[in-house]
Amino acid sequence: MPLFLGGEQNHVKLNVIENQMKQEKIAVIGSGNWGSVSAKLVAENALSCPYYHDEVRMWVYEEILPSGEKLTDVINNTHENVKYLPNINLGLNVVADPELHNAVKDATMLIFVTPHQFVEGICKRLQGNVRHDAKAISLIKGMEVKKDGPCMISSLITEILGIECCVLMGANIANEIALEKFSEATIGYRDDKKAAEKWGELFSKSYFHVNIVNDVEGVELCGTLKNIVAIAAGLVDGLQMGNNTKAAIMRIGLREMRVFSKLIFPSVRDSTFFESCGVADVITTCLGGRNRKVAEAFARHDGQRSFDELEAELLQGQKLQGVSTAAEIFEVLKARKWEEQFPLFTTVHKIATGILPVNAVVKYSEHAPRMVVEAAAQYY
Repeated sequence: MPLFLGGEQNHVKLNVIENQMKQEKIAVIGSGNWGSVSAKLVAENALSCPYYHDEVRMWVYEEILPSGEKLTDVINNTHENVKYLPNINLGLNVVADPELHNAVKDATMLIFVTPHQFVEGICKRLQGNVRHDAKAISLIKGMEVKKDGPCMISSLITEILGIECCVLMGANIANEIALEKFSEATIGYRDDKKAAEKWGELFSKSYFHVNIVNDVEGVELCGTLKNIVAIAAGLVDGLQMGNNTKAAIMRIGLREMRVFSKLIFPSVRDSTFFESCGVADVITTCLGGRNRKVAEAFARHDGQRSFDELEAELLQGQKLQGVSTAAEIFEVLKARKWEEQFPLFTTVHKIATGILPVNAVVKYSEHAPRMVVEAAAQYY
């Protein structure tokens, strides 16, 4: 005989049943510009889907604001990250937590979105404190260089925490996504397609389309290497070389990205470079990203002010990735004697470290301009 459910008591029963269905619990590890936007994205979908807990925990590295208030308190009281994503409502169900272990407690879906140089330390702190059935996704654009070669962030997370890790990269300027302007992204996976599809469902919105590809290394390297190209593009802007030169730098940079990726990981697919994580991310980062912005300022000051100084002045606490990535890639190139095969990557590093002048990004002969990377054509 069917049971009629009505009244306050049965309403509570329905809520309990619904909450039991919400088996996935989400934690966002990182709360900068992109971290806050990603929390907003997934929190909206968590509310609308019965398979997720409503609450999305976001780990925040605690800071004291000029007002004397704690950043976490302000986020939880106003539902806005006033420092890294001002004037954007993150949602009532995003909870800022300054305690890392508490933020990930019982979480089954971990979203990593911190500067890449902090990931290893964070994962070591989490070792033994995450669920064995948890899954991760990295939105981090960078890599670690170990004695035996480059180590991708997704691999580092899997190695330390023992959990599957996908990656999400793309032409994603965070502030534009926060304003719900149409954007695309690419999710790369290695073995677990179902996990990738679940991540795709969690991130997808009418204004944020996600495509899934079976090429985690290709997707991740695109997101990593494009920041070096963006530094070169910013230098060109600072030198006021014009759009033709900038387009050439972008094309040559994409070519070096492709060759480097396939040399390090032969399984990388050419088609990945035509995804949002590839050519589209190169375009948007070279036109409007933070690496381009700081590199332009560096060139306008003729290299007399350091990238660290300009980063602190222009990014208000956000981290520049292109310079550190160029240094890490240069370590790999030098160890393998590949510097001449990747002259754009090499030149960006040497300009950033003061070995070469800013205008070395483009060399001139007496009669016609010659890109420093022309010599690399024989390798492609």
